[in-house]
Amino acid sequence: MSFQTFQVQLLENADFLKPVAMALTKDPEAAKDLYQETLYKALKNKDKYLEGSNIRAWLYTIMRNLFINDYRRSAKYSSSLELTPNITNNTLADVNAENMIRTKEIKGTLYKLPLSFKKPLLLYCDGFKYHEIAEMLHEPMGTVKSRIHLARKLLCTTMSRH
Repeated sequence: MSFQTFQVQLLENADFLKPVAMALTKDPEAAKDLYQETLYKALKNKDKYLEGSNIRAWLYTIMRNLFINDYRRSAKYSSSLELTPNITNNTLADVNAENMIRTKEIKGTLYKLPLSFKKPLLLYCDGFKYHEIAEMLHEPMGTVKSRIHLARKLLCTTMSRH
């Protein structure tokens, strides 16, 4: 299927996603973001669409997965905030400064990793699942898992030396 044909089919069938996004997010701005992200991901993954299959179901699946992944990320973030004790403003400033320094150290070490380790780890940190990373990188899932594990190990050993 040509890109133009896919694009026309996508645009003809995309409007049904707007109310779905609103039902999922319950927020007009978040719904717009989810809708746009779904279309972006659909265009990006055009080669994974099987011509003749139900494009609406394919688009719905993309949207649902994006919503679920975003929900999991935000739930993980909010639960970590709930676990932190009440902190005064001065202590919070100290913690933020320390976290910023530590984040810079981690990023510096991370970007020194070989690309074969860095790429899967960054995708994993962005919330992608192992099978999604494997598809994106055209690697077996076992290889992806191994590289992420080794990248984490390299990060830990390098960071402990500092």
